[in-house]
Amino acid sequence: MAHVATWKKDMVSEIVKDITENPVVAVVDLHGIPAPQIQSMRADLREHAILKMTKNNLMLLALDEAAKQRPGIDKLKGSVHGQCAIMATDMNPFKLCKKLEATMTPAAIKAGQLAPKDIMVPKGPTPFGPGPMIGELQKIGLQAAIEAGKIAIKKDTTLVKAGEPVPPGVAAMLPKLNILPIIVGMDLRTVFEDGTVYKKEVLAIPDDYYKTMFATAAHDARALAIDISWTTKETIVPLVTKAFREAMGLSISAAIPTKENIKILLAKADNQMLAVASKSGYKSDAIAARLSSAAAAAASVKPAAEPHKKEEKKVEVKEEEQVSEEDAAAGLSALFG
Repeated sequence: MAHVATWKKDMVSEIVKDITENPVVAVVDLHGIPAPQIQSMRADLREHAILKMTKNNLMLLALDEAAKQRPGIDKLKGSVHGQCAIMATDMNPFKLCKKLEATMTPAAIKAGQLAPKDIMVPKGPTPFGPGPMIGELQKIGLQAAIEAGKIAIKKDTTLVKAGEPVPPGVAAMLPKLNILPIIVGMDLRTVFEDGTVYKKEVLAIPDDYYKTMFATAAHDARALAIDISWTTKETIVPLVTKAFREAMGLSISAAIPTKENIKILLAKADNQMLAVASKSGYKSDAIAARLSSAAAAAASVKPAAEPHKKEEKKVEVKEEEQVSEEDAAAGLSALFG
């Protein structure tokens, strides 16, 4: 039987202890993060999380062992591959995701790495003064010249296309130009809590996502309840307002007089009377004065007619115009009395 190194047994035991004693367990991608940055990130998380980095087969053994105490935690095994670590924490999965997103920082790209996007050097001055650096810049494909005592790039230049490997000379020069093309940090893969495994896509949502979603749902539910006349304490006021408005509109349309609509009905009748008088050519001093007044009021709010156009003798009648009951009655008697 092959001898198993003591440190391996101890490491598996430590991981099992951590992931069975903490409510939330995650697998974190550490690919491309330099060791000093990992140590710095670990220090920032130390208050709320324990990070264990070791060989993948030891992490898989620990998950199998822990599953005897926490059924389902072995579902994380599918995320253990490449350069990763296991994290145990008391933070809920959403807060953990936000915390790890905060570790993301720009970093230099290494020679031979595939460019995640087009790597472009913009036109403009560089931090370098006149000297041999101009030759180094030209060597990697940049048009450089001396301007105002500094080496300047003459035009925007794409050095590496997305998906292409970065040449050594370009990789060495980019940090000197303060161009950091990649983002490195602890990238959350999956999280286990209370028997459920969450993917990063589920957890990486805006802070106000659920608040906005519930507000929208409440608004839409209220609108639907009003539309179908569903009575609740939230809808009773707008429903009564809607019913009154519809009843008022119906009574005016059907000319059914009430104390609420009588002034509107009289104003409507008066406007209709003026329209009939205008079209029929009815002559009366009172009517003529009313029509003249209405025409003058309409002209004051309309733009002046163009000289070559003949002004039409038309009186606009607005149903919502408010007039007194006495004026309305006088108009009716002048037309028909």
